[in-house]
Amino acid sequence: MGQVLVACQRCGDLLDVVYDWERARPPRSLREFESLWGRRREPACYSGVWRFQRLLPFCSPEEIVTVGEGQTLFQRADAVARYVDVQPGCLFLQYEGMNPSGSFKDNGMSAAFTHARMTGATRAACASTGNTSASLAMYCAMTRLMKAVIFIGSGKISYGKLSQALDYGALTVQLSGDFDDAMARVREISGELGIYLVNSINPFRLEGQKSIMFRVLEALAWDPPDWIVVPGGNLGNSSAFGKAFAELKMLGLVPRVPRLAVINAAGADTLYQLYEQRGMRWNGGHTAMQVADGYFRELDATDQKASTIASAIEINRPVNFRKCLRALETCDGVVRRVTDQEILDAKAQVGAGGVGCEPASAASVAGAKLLRSQGVIAADDRVVCVLTGHQLKDPTATVAYHTTDQDQFNQVLGSRGVRRASYANRAVAVPNDLGEIIKAIRLYS
Repeated sequence: MGQVLVACQRCGDLLDVVYDWERARPPRSLREFESLWGRRREPACYSGVWRFQRLLPFCSPEEIVTVGEGQTLFQRADAVARYVDVQPGCLFLQYEGMNPSGSFKDNGMSAAFTHARMTGATRAACASTGNTSASLAMYCAMTRLMKAVIFIGSGKISYGKLSQALDYGALTVQLSGDFDDAMARVREISGELGIYLVNSINPFRLEGQKSIMFRVLEALAWDPPDWIVVPGGNLGNSSAFGKAFAELKMLGLVPRVPRLAVINAAGADTLYQLYEQRGMRWNGGHTAMQVADGYFRELDATDQKASTIASAIEINRPVNFRKCLRALETCDGVVRRVTDQEILDAKAQVGAGGVGCEPASAASVAGAKLLRSQGVIAADDRVVCVLTGHQLKDPTATVAYHTTDQDQFNQVLGSRGVRRASYANRAVAVPNDLGEIIKAIRLYS
């Protein structure tokens, strides 16, 4: 088969998937997708990605690889709205933790796997903080189309995620270094050994991730919200969302484009530093990359590594940085950073509403709260916060936040600058005595 490229061989910039829409024949209205609900016995119509194949027309229906991804929850969350300080009925949670591997990664992995199958690939590789590896390993195990090779950094992956990669039979290589080191190595090795690379430098990954926004629009009866708020790590989601709305607007399928807010963790805030502090912009593709190069040299000179409880976004060198700048321009976007304390408090509020998410997911809610306090988001704006992964991806942080054991709290969270559990739901210790148990239940319930 032909050579698989993810970047331009002359300039090194990442590639895009660009469609000839006249030949692709997109829908005349997004409402045309509603008829596919009646065909859910067909695997492509059941998939929350491939139901929208006419907006992802890089393959034929016969080439699609799906394991039922994208059956996700869109929830009106008035309790979280009160926490963020927007009006009831104005805040929604797009919960990607209901995907088969427990995170949003399955949307993009389905598309990347489809393209890999088209190229005849027999092995697929990724660097991962956990969710990408879990998704890749799952698709390899379920489809038996390829073998998975996974690179992780030392001590930079939660057991909830690592257990998936190991259980699904992936070859897991643990490097001495962080995610950025693993990413550099996997790019070299994939090129050397001809292994298909599925990290979000792969443009087909982003095509699948566009479907998250299609489902948001579907849930809102195709009326775009005012804001999309998303955690920022490797910046694949934000890049995909911007591309989705740019295409929908160009095709005349949406009346307007929502604003985009990308939220970094304070301990991994490259996008915030470059966009908000140093003024980098897409500028029609004429991006002043020397500013970013200078920033990365500063990180190297001080040996500064990303450090946050939100391990899924613990990334200093986001590979989709330029594409994210384009998305921010498309969507009149903003970038903010939030502390681990703010992330865990927001996570507890999300959990109290019955939706469990991993710490990185809650950065979107913490960011929405910050933007509301700054007056950037209005009280009556309709806001969609994307929750990227399931609570059980990182149960250690959740248990430590709610624990009565101060040593456990300090060991897991104190080193991250978390000083309090503002919304902890702690276990009540009682003796093994019927009367004392009844007394405690009456007192606390």
